Amino acid sequence: MTSLRPIIRCSRLATSAEVSRQGVFSLSRGFATSLRLSEELQKTPLYDFHVQHQAKMVPFAGWSMPLSYGDIGQITAHKHVRASAGLFDVSHMLQHTFTGSTAQEFLLSLCPSSLSTLKPFTSTLSVLLNEEGGIIDDTIITKHSNESFYVVTNAGRSKEDKEHILKKLDEWNKSNIGKEVKWETLDGFGLIALQGPKSSNVLQDLILDGTDLNNIKFGQSAFIELKDGDGKVKCHVARGGYTGEDGFEISIPPSNAVSITTSITNHPDVQLIGLGARDSLRLEAGMCLYGHDLDESVSPVEAGLSWVIGKDRRIEGSEPTFPGKSRILSELSSGPSRRRVGFEIIGSPAREGCKIFDSTGSSQIGVITSGIPSPSTGKNIAMGYISNGYHKKNTSVLIEVRKKMREAFVASMPFVPSKYFK
Repeated sequence: MTSLRPIIRCSRLATSAEVSRQGVFSLSRGFATSLRLSEELQKTPLYDFHVQHQAKMVPFAGWSMPLSYGDIGQITAHKHVRASAGLFDVSHMLQHTFTGSTAQEFLLSLCPSSLSTLKPFTSTLSVLLNEEGGIIDDTIITKHSNESFYVVTNAGRSKEDKEHILKKLDEWNKSNIGKEVKWETLDGFGLIALQGPKSSNVLQDLILDGTDLNNIKFGQSAFIELKDGDGKVKCHVARGGYTGEDGFEISIPPSNAVSITTSITNHPDVQLIGLGARDSLRLEAGMCLYGHDLDESVSPVEAGLSWVIGKDRRIEGSEPTFPGKSRILSELSSGPSRRRVGFEIIGSPAREGCKIFDSTGSSQIGVITSGIPSPSTGKNIAMGYISNGYHKKNTSVLIEVRKKMREAFVASMPFVPSKYFK
């Protein structure tokens, strides 16, 4: 556990890989650029483990990460998660702790969520906001108590997040002498995501302290003792994930990361899953990827994330306030100028950057931010931003794909029904 002084330099998020015409995850220009800087790439605690399991390692968000394993294709890996259980290394994500008598109030000054109503060991998706109400990063905030929080943010926004938090924390602590907040990152810790309908059975077999996972619902967490060889280790286990399936994110102390991961992957139902399937799974689940579907110009209302804004925080003049509140309240009241929605495209799949036109093709009304051929549905799906008024389900549009207009319509998200354990 390392205090955040000084700030550690981390590369910005490289352009994410996209799914090729055959549904295969391929390197984009951003990845190719990062390849030339491979000597600067950071390695997770599981790097050697991945290499031993024939992982194809690629640059992602300043880290060397597994794209796929051996000869297992992206579609096969994707479908295995939907049917069984897959394990992802997400140790590149930044894990934080915030502690102190005013920790809750400090976090409320950064995000619009209602942390005061969260029960101990429950979590919420939230966003860090700039002063204009744009999203600096999306984050998961887990409350252990009013004075202790566990927070996970994106690897590709590490530098920006640290600078933002450090600036705000310095201001906060200078104004709260004797009630300072302590901020630390769990540097070197492993973070793995076990996802899929069989993930609970897999993890239950490793629990030594009697914890029954049936008592931990989606959005809840606990410190649980897991079997580690002939010994045991206490890990933070949160029920949730990035695929729309039931699953868990497990934070593991550095010295135990490889052995715990090995124990899980030794289960016959578990496959190692790389970035390729992770991207297609999250898009089917209707989840955003920062740097593509979210950036600092986008508000949570535009992004379809209004639900992260607490009811008690929508009152004009209520305290504590949050950055960009006036813009966000205005958009909640009058509607934003654009909205993130899903699309189904007839014919060729639409990729990031494809232009969206009205049904006559005479006026551009939006742009695609993510798109793939869906392995689960067999359809071409995408998400993007569209002008307010065109955002309703089944609205017909045209999307320009390789200089040809393709018929499409606004579709509900998620594209594949979520299977959270509630």
